[in-house]
Amino acid sequence: MSSDHTAEVLDGLFRVIESRKGSDASSSYTAKLLAGGPPKIAKKINEEAAEVTIAALVEGKDAVMRESADLLYHLLVMWAAMDVAPKDVYAELARREGISGIDEKNSRVK
Repeated sequence: MSSDHTAEVLDGLFRVIESRKGSDASSSYTAKLLAGGPPKIAKKINEEAAEVTIAALVEGKDAVMRESADLLYHLLVMWAAMDVAPKDVYAELARREGISGIDEKNSRVK
């Protein structure tokens, strides 16, 4: 990984997470999450999102940074569990570039 902290960091972490699929859940936290499937991972995502929120409201920038890293990790675990590749998420973000948030939201199939 390069030191410039680009998407390479997320891509590298995603590869590590993917490599844990089917590993011994007793020796790998990631394997344990993956074995629990989307329900277990979703619970952790909710917990981590709450921790980011609390950090933003009462703990400050450094805590937001740390908790955001935890949240991103758990989100990547969900992507791996759901066979969503980071490049596909990046492509979706690129597709939305230049589109207002209101217009993008209104364009979604209900």
